[in-house]
Amino acid sequence: MADTPDPRVTRSREAILAAARDLLREEGPSAVTHQRVAVRAEVGRATVYRHWPRPEQLLTDAMAGVRMPFFLDPATPVRPWLERQLRLLADQLAMPDVLAVTTALVQGALWEPEAAARRDQFAATIGRRLRAALTLAEQAGELRPAGDPHDAPALLIGPLLFRALLQPGEVSDDLIDRILDAAGTWTD
Repeated sequence: MADTPDPRVTRSREAILAAARDLLREEGPSAVTHQRVAVRAEVGRATVYRHWPRPEQLLTDAMAGVRMPFFLDPATPVRPWLERQLRLLADQLAMPDVLAVTTALVQGALWEPEAAARRDQFAATIGRRLRAALTLAEQAGELRPAGDPHDAPALLIGPLLFRALLQPGEVSDDLIDRILDAAGTWTD
């Protein structure tokens, strides 16, 4: 006879993840703590720790079920829109909780197929959205792209990740301008 999961365990996990996702949507990654999730899910904090011993595990699983807000719905003029999106991403990466999740996702992808699949899905989504924004800019006559459009995520997001992970410090508006210049020649 196969072991069937205890329905109470299943319900508590679902309640915990729902609470974590709600907090993530409402207040951002720093709100997803074991204590706050336990209160919101109406379970004991020990129950949250039993399922997710490390905070970044809980946040990573919560993020897997939330629609990623970055680079959605590009608008013309595209360059100022992209500046705002890159600023948002840089500010999020500066938060310790978000950086911990990003690091955990990248590291976990080296050994865990599930984490690798999540990373690949995230990268594909970001790449698709960025290419759509750059295509819109090109169609609107705002941009003459440089190089392969598939390099856009590396050119636009790579420097932000480098700054967050390897060279901690502020991401200036000047750096964001230079990052955008790497995408091609802007007409305005």
